Amino acid sequence: MARPREANAQPEDETLILAFLHMMRAERGTSFNTISAYGSDLREMSRFLGERGANFASCEREDLEAFFKARAMDGLSSNSAARKLSCLKRFTRFLTAEGTRKSDPALLIDGAKAKRRLPVTLSVAETDLLLTAAHEAAAAASGPARIRALRLACFLELLYATGLRVSELAGLPRAALQGDRQMLTVKGKGGRERIVPLNPKAREALDLYLDATRPAQASFLAGPVWLFPSWGEAGHFTRQKFARDLKALGARVGLDEERLSPHVLRHAFATHLLDRGADLRVLQTLLGHADISTTQIYTHVMEERLKQTVFDFHPLSEKAGTE
Repeated sequence: MARPREANAQPEDETLILAFLHMMRAERGTSFNTISAYGSDLREMSRFLGERGANFASCEREDLEAFFKARAMDGLSSNSAARKLSCLKRFTRFLTAEGTRKSDPALLIDGAKAKRRLPVTLSVAETDLLLTAAHEAAAAASGPARIRALRLACFLELLYATGLRVSELAGLPRAALQGDRQMLTVKGKGGRERIVPLNPKAREALDLYLDATRPAQASFLAGPVWLFPSWGEAGHFTRQKFARDLKALGARVGLDEERLSPHVLRHAFATHLLDRGADLRVLQTLLGHADISTTQIYTHVMEERLKQTVFDFHPLSEKAGTE
């Protein structure tokens, strides 16, 4: 595993950090983004411990608590503190299991729980507005611009039809299309595979995109390995490029770009299914959540919508009474 340029941990800690990150990647299938965040957090802690004359092999609980107190004084949010503490606890458990430490100094550290933010989603009408605009743009374009427009329309349809994570869809190989054309085989977090169904509109958008890209493979696209290939370093369409394209599309139809994140179609998929009576366990499987508590966040979205409806329209509500 390549060492990040910003690595400034104490030398003895850096060896332990790299061993931990390698384990998380090789054995747990942790994503590169999470690995990068863990490395940054642990190196920050190592530098702090060094200022106190300690390191990860010798530190005490008080040393680690001092780190979080210092960062709280610097204005660290509860969400960021919770993430750093989760990372630390994983790391110190690893050090104890490997025999580097006899006891776990982070075991009894309590921290502020992260405030669980409800996912921003779109209404059915707003989702339809985006999809319609994407298809109209593809129909009006020509040449390489048409291929890019068809790619975006296909990407949006597949996200809304399947609830895939953007990274899962962007990194799909063409081999995922083999077999039943009504299903996609996806490898998600932790290397877990799942099968997701495709509705007719998603299959139609996919066929249009594939038909347009076949004659252009040799010149415009990077090759047949990825379903959504690109000339970029990753070799395929990226989350960052999709975010830019999505915001540009949203601006054309008058949607607030602050509400348009890469995962907004995944959130719309989940909330719209729940709104129509989908079973939470089925939704958990479709979304690829290891724990149903992660899926339950969408029930909170529905609860907020119900409360807002009552607040807006009930004749005895304060807001309705002012109109």
